[in-house]
Amino acid sequence: MKDVRVRFAPSPTGALHIGGGHTALFNWLWARHCGGKFILRIEDTDLVRSTKEYEETIMSGMKWLGLEWDEGSDIGGNYGPYRQSERLEIYRDYAEKLVKDGKAYRDGEAIIFKVEPGQDISFKDIVYGQIDVMSDGLKEKDSDKLKDIVIIKSDGMPTYNYAVVIDDYLMKISHVIRGEDHISNTPKQILIYRALGWEVPEFAHLPMILGRDKKKLSKRHGATSIYEYRDMGYMPDSMFNFLALLGWSAGDDKEIFDRLEAAKLFELSRVTKKAAVFDFDKLNHINQEHLKRLDPMVRLSMIKPFWIEAGLPVDEHDDKYYADALTLMGGRGQTAKEMAEFADYFVSFEPVKKRWTPENLDTEKLKEFFAAIFASPEWKAEKLEEIARDFVGSREGAKMKDYAMPLRFALTGMKVSPGIFEVAELLGKEECERRVKFYGLL
Repeated sequence: MKDVRVRFAPSPTGALHIGGGHTALFNWLWARHCGGKFILRIEDTDLVRSTKEYEETIMSGMKWLGLEWDEGSDIGGNYGPYRQSERLEIYRDYAEKLVKDGKAYRDGEAIIFKVEPGQDISFKDIVYGQIDVMSDGLKEKDSDKLKDIVIIKSDGMPTYNYAVVIDDYLMKISHVIRGEDHISNTPKQILIYRALGWEVPEFAHLPMILGRDKKKLSKRHGATSIYEYRDMGYMPDSMFNFLALLGWSAGDDKEIFDRLEAAKLFELSRVTKKAAVFDFDKLNHINQEHLKRLDPMVRLSMIKPFWIEAGLPVDEHDDKYYADALTLMGGRGQTAKEMAEFADYFVSFEPVKKRWTPENLDTEKLKEFFAAIFASPEWKAEKLEEIARDFVGSREGAKMKDYAMPLRFALTGMKVSPGIFEVAELLGKEECERRVKFYGLL
């Protein structure tokens, strides 16, 4: 295989969306799998809508996903400039060559590429297989006339189908990996490659991403910008993992992996042409699995901002206490934001008070129970549970849940939590006593 060089070429007219992130990721995977180069090229010829801010947002989104590039407008390389607005003279020179060779013509300030009839412009796509096209298929709407291709517009800017050929050839791109909506552009581009006497790269078009309703992914399906998922508490590792599975399988029913594992296993030949469905349940499951695997302090660094955002007094405890609390939470919470909400009672008693108002409790029985618990000389989960079981066992018809559940509510305000005696141990005897007394149960 020749040297693998692939590119992601976004237009800086908006943030990095899911489709763009997916395309960038598959290019990155192929480059890393083959030991090749991943190039970031900025296609900013839409001067009205392109902005430097969007360019920086796209780069930030890629860095968040862990998709570092080997060449680009910010770091340079041997085949720059990597921003199309800085390559206008290059496009003009090759357009003039096509005019000189009789393969294009002027129409006012514009330059138009001639499409000749009877040309076979079929190509083999790595994902979609053989795609047969004749140039005669490129006809004007409601006409038998072949549609010539504008390559330089009257304002002097190159069109997409022309600029992409010039850039991909001069940047020595070996594989053009992009969304399947570009399949219809490929025959036009092949004509331009041939007219310039250039070798055509390999093409691999990626499946469309659909929402659960099987319609093209859009804002109505929820967040579409990569950064929106970051702000919702999803991890870059899990977002990478999830996007990699949209249209590709790691094999052996393997669903959870890191970037290095994915790059090692990735093969373009195993990308499916069937549309991929963006399934939030699957994303949540993957994110939850990655959250579980994190180093406790790294996990805390992701969750603490959500406590701060909620106005909780995070400075009242040290990081080790919080890290231990989140470890105790186990797999509860599918996002960092959700885990922060589920574990807020470790930070402060205030959220507990807002959630629980005791009703219909046998206060006298509970007072006896809590008196026995707080009489324990040792504030360890095993000891507290032993005292609780002895207490319940000594009362006819009593059930553990009748006592443990009010304790859970008093300490957490939640119906579900980790083992309540483990929670009590971590909160500490003094804090637990304060909470139970607040409800008049001790």
